[in-house]
Amino acid sequence: MHYEGNIIRPPSEANSILLQVTVGCSRNKCTFCGTYQGERFRIKPDDIMMEDIAFAAQNCKRQRRVFLCDGDALIIPQKRLLNILQAIETQLPWVTRVGIYANAKSLNMKTMDELKELRAHRLGIAYMGLETGDDETLKAINKGAGSAEMIAMGKKAKAAGIKLSITVLLGIAGPDRSQIHAEETGRVLSAIDPDYIGALSLMLIPGTPLFEDQRAGNFRLIGPEEMLRELRTMIEHTHLSRGLFHANHASNYLPIKARMPKDKEKTLKLIDEALAGRVHLKPEWMRAL
Repeated sequence: MHYEGNIIRPPSEANSILLQVTVGCSRNKCTFCGTYQGERFRIKPDDIMMEDIAFAAQNCKRQRRVFLCDGDALIIPQKRLLNILQAIETQLPWVTRVGIYANAKSLNMKTMDELKELRAHRLGIAYMGLETGDDETLKAINKGAGSAEMIAMGKKAKAAGIKLSITVLLGIAGPDRSQIHAEETGRVLSAIDPDYIGALSLMLIPGTPLFEDQRAGNFRLIGPEEMLRELRTMIEHTHLSRGLFHANHASNYLPIKARMPKDKEKTLKLIDEALAGRVHLKPEWMRAL
């Protein structure tokens, strides 16, 4: 396999074939993210991608899923992306699902028919970073889209038959807008009604604009109790028809895996127990990105 730079994938794609089709992120401007610092976004040459698919056909016969790395591979022009999926379909017939990172821009660039065409060729899930539903915070972190666009694009992916996994960030709004961020994020998640939600806790990365804001005294990272209160409010205001709400990333203080809506009240009670000191939180030394 030909890998370049930082390779990232969602936790749920740990056992997938990782096929790198882009290098870096098409936006790469979010203030909290240091994953692709100094990396110019580019789509990898078709011959390299086809070599990697051929390698997987010979050496990855036990994996049933493929994940297309890196940041926002959905932005690849339709014809090229379709060729990738068709090559996977032909050479890796045992693969049942292909996953991809997406953002509001790339979803907006695809027509509904194009998304349905990708779905017909096994693109089964898209992972989208919402981070927050609060428009003021979205602007502050330079996300590049407001809550209304996030809702519209999330609904678009689902309407095309593609499962949607959304990531949100606890602590991203700082202390002053913590509860607003939680409530607004619940509102947006409810409107989209995704299949999966993953809540991560913000960890500041040296060299990022948000890290520099903290050093300058312009941003304060909230503590464990504030994170939990934020998570509680977010879950309380999230109403899904069905879906999984995860907060079991290595960055989180309290691991949570709730099937919504049936586990909602039980999860809120667990958080209350943790806030009361009756459930132990993960120590700082065990937290990681």
